[in-house]
Amino acid sequence: MAMMVSVSNSFLTFNSPNHLRTSRRRRFCAMATTGVRVTEGEGNLPKLVLTSPDKSEAEIYLFGGCVTSWKVASGKDLLFVRPDAVFNKIKPISGGIPHCFPQFGPGVIQQHGFGRNMDWSVVDSENAVDNAAVTLELKDGPYSRSMWDFAFHALYKVVVGADCLSTELKITNTDNKPFSFNTALHTYFRASVTGASVRGLKGCKTLNKDPDPKNPIEGQEDRDAVNFPGFVDCVYLDAPNELHFDNGLGDQIIIKNTNWSDAVLWNPHVQMEACYRDFVCVENAKLGDVKLEPGQSWTATQLLSIS
Repeated sequence: MAMMVSVSNSFLTFNSPNHLRTSRRRRFCAMATTGVRVTEGEGNLPKLVLTSPDKSEAEIYLFGGCVTSWKVASGKDLLFVRPDAVFNKIKPISGGIPHCFPQFGPGVIQQHGFGRNMDWSVVDSENAVDNAAVTLELKDGPYSRSMWDFAFHALYKVVVGADCLSTELKITNTDNKPFSFNTALHTYFRASVTGASVRGLKGCKTLNKDPDPKNPIEGQEDRDAVNFPGFVDCVYLDAPNELHFDNGLGDQIIIKNTNWSDAVLWNPHVQMEACYRDFVCVENAKLGDVKLEPGQSWTATQLLSIS
């Protein structure tokens, strides 16, 4: 049975880069060795550290609700944050698992939407026998409504366990009118680009954005193992709910999901000369419009585990 980390009827929310304020719900409390604790991250931004009883660990910034680190019990970090990442709230954090919501890629609002540019709040935390978990929330405000004029409520639960990391994203329409959105988890995996490969995509319809991202070429994947020989920016429609990722560094990662219908592979190659050799993105996405009537919700999960 899970032991709740919270101890009263208020919780921590983000107010500024140097301040955490208390709101009237549930107080979020630190634990010394396992569970969830809040600390100061890069740029003085609040960061959550989740530590499971077996010493697997995840780090999450409240800015963007961005998971920036997933370390297994051995201490190896399987996620990647780019060396050009900034932690100043002017730009989204480049790396880890950024949110793309309510838009993936370019479109009528800013690139990849605003979910990765806003401050998320802690609403719940747990320290169970075999994992540690935290739930964040995001609601509409003046910034989001300036580009997408709808009321919404997003919940994002992150759980770290024995050599696994799971996420659950729930979007609820709290408006009095319907809305549509698309979304993705833009996951950066630490990798050796010359040795990395993804299995499970054979037979999928593809939209290849190389050489022209604005005019993707339709095709079908015929490879058992997709690798990264150069610039890669490819969408896989109706992808299976389980992929196998070899990061080229000796790790085999199973990527399972529910309700993320598509997948995206990306590596910028020499467009990012400083770091492209050290990561690849394997992203779960929902690229077709999700349409929600008032009061309706949509939920998707992702489970990363070492095989």
